[in-house]
Amino acid sequence: MRLNHQHRIDPILPPDLYHKPVSLILVSLTQQSAKFLRHTSFKDKYTMNNRLIGYARVSTYEQDLNLQLDALKKAGCPSGLIFTDKVSGSKSDRPGLNQCLKTLKAGDTLIVWRLDRLGRSIHHLIDLVEELKKQGVSFRSICDGSIDTTTASGELVFNIFSSLAQFERRLIQERTIAGLNAARERGRLGGRKPTDPANPKVQMAKKMSLNKTISIGEICSTLKISRATYYRYVKMDM
Repeated sequence: MRLNHQHRIDPILPPDLYHKPVSLILVSLTQQSAKFLRHTSFKDKYTMNNRLIGYARVSTYEQDLNLQLDALKKAGCPSGLIFTDKVSGSKSDRPGLNQCLKTLKAGDTLIVWRLDRLGRSIHHLIDLVEELKKQGVSFRSICDGSIDTTTASGELVFNIFSSLAQFERRLIQERTIAGLNAARERGRLGGRKPTDPANPKVQMAKKMSLNKTISIGEICSTLKISRATYYRYVKMDM
């Protein structure tokens, strides 16, 4: 079987192949595809959209990051794409994580050594991974092998965790509402107890306010109260 000029489907074919057998055309296409795949610009474009980016964290400067860094490198993360923090997990400001999140693009995979290295809490972790998912970024935890959103089973496990966290959140809300309702039925109201005008600190604040030689700042510093509390004390009726 030979192709005529009406079958010119691929413009990259040399003109002399249009009248050759299909088998020779396939061989030529295979050779040209191999050259194209070896082209540097194509390889760079491909790897840029499928990067493995790592994040590591320790709580204090005395702790060592090497264990996590070695594991991330072994998992395929280049040294230049591993971001680190030396700060407590409860801190919301983590420069390394912020830079890591800015670097991530659709098609990338974020890899951590363990789940608690990333999220401040289970809720924060789930919210973070859900946000990455919306951006087209996958997530994998090395020590928690079942958490790998690049696989169907790993995504299922994470979805179960997410559902349990949502269930816990709603359960806490229901318990809080039930507790407040029960307290109201017993005549108890929420909030702090009102300050007694006869309280010695209230009386001292009023007396000191009459002395014009003492500034409000000095009164607050002496009584260890804020300016708002000072004004509230002064306005109280006996």
